[in-house]
Amino acid sequence: MARVIGLGGLFFKASDPAATRAWYADVLGIEFEPWGGVVFLPADAAAQPGAGTVFSPFSADTGYFAPSDAPFMFNLMVDDLEGVLARAARHGVHPVLRTPGEANGDFAHIMDPDGRKIELWQPRPMA
Repeated sequence: MARVIGLGGLFFKASDPAATRAWYADVLGIEFEPWGGVVFLPADAAAQPGAGTVFSPFSADTGYFAPSDAPFMFNLMVDDLEGVLARAARHGVHPVLRTPGEANGDFAHIMDPDGRKIELWQPRPMA
């Protein structure tokens, strides 16, 4: 159907990512994975295999959010990445980065009108 189906992730810059993760672990009980984030799985994981919401602090000097200078980036899960990109193109919005065939699915980055980077993700069921 080529639409957004959920929030795939919230990524934000932190001056000390390890201390930030420790704070979220201590205060909110979030158990981070060794790669630096956590994946919150949907209540009905069978409805969208491979989907989940990632919460992850990044180093303050990360280049991953570029060309945006915003201190955060979000990821939106989509059901048809090519369809969503076609719709975006009709509005003059084109990807600044595409990474198809990743282990977790297909990704594309676009910019919103205020210069925030949005990562679009079509999940792939995990092995």
